Amino acid sequence: MSVFQASGRPLGRATAIVLFWLGATFGVGAATLDLSEFVVTFEDDFRYLDASANGPGTRWTAHTPWNGDFGDARFADPGPLGPFAAGPEGLTITARKDANGRWQSGLLCSVDKDGPKQTGFWQQYGYFEIRTQLPDGPGVWPAFWLIGKDKSKYSVEIDVFEYYGAFPKGFHTVQHIWENGKDRLNLQHITDIEPGFFTSKFNTFGVLITPDRTKFYLNREEIWDTPTQPEYHQPMYILFNLALGGGWPIKDLVSPAVMKVDYVRVWRDKRLPIGPTSGPELAR
Repeated sequence: MSVFQASGRPLGRATAIVLFWLGATFGVGAATLDLSEFVVTFEDDFRYLDASANGPGTRWTAHTPWNGDFGDARFADPGPLGPFAAGPEGLTITARKDANGRWQSGLLCSVDKDGPKQTGFWQQYGYFEIRTQLPDGPGVWPAFWLIGKDKSKYSVEIDVFEYYGAFPKGFHTVQHIWENGKDRLNLQHITDIEPGFFTSKFNTFGVLITPDRTKFYLNREEIWDTPTQPEYHQPMYILFNLALGGGWPIKDLVSPAVMKVDYVRVWRDKRLPIGPTSGPELAR
């Protein structure tokens, strides 16, 4: 997760930054996603929650696999007093203050600890999507993102969306390559939306990764198209969270703040050879 600190609109603070389509408006001449040649490989509609603190053996874990939790709210474990609730209407992640005034919230990841024995779900190429309704308020920082499984030389990150409650008129999409602790690649795209667009209803956010192109979608309409970075030719795993802060104060945020998730799904393009993918395919 990149951190943004600037006056006015948030901008990246890493060393190699390129901004694409600053102020681009969603829905203007956008191409619609066609999934007719794709098959679902991963799906969770959160009618129940299969999660643990760190795994293994559960579909989701509640911390980053590299022990790198972040933000101004502690990511808490699943449980009766935890931030997660699942049921007929899907998943909620609730950020709230405890009796001592400290914030806690939640993150879910599709793998357990990094390393050679890592278990969970990852996939090379395909379309990754979340359907979610975001919380409102200054200081909320929800996101849906992917991390590359191979960290032997560098770490790759695709932020499908990052939404900052302090800036309700847009959201960020970011591509990173981290190497030796430095953000070697930081490509950013900002999409303009009307205030309340994400907080009043559900929307889908997705990324299609192919060997040649990486395309981003809002409600399955294309918002950004870039060449696929060579470092992205590897399996990716999923994270999503309701973080707080991200460089912006949370002192005026009212407790609780709730992120709703209808589903997370992943598709594979049947026209491509099956690449490195964990877990059984739901359909062939």
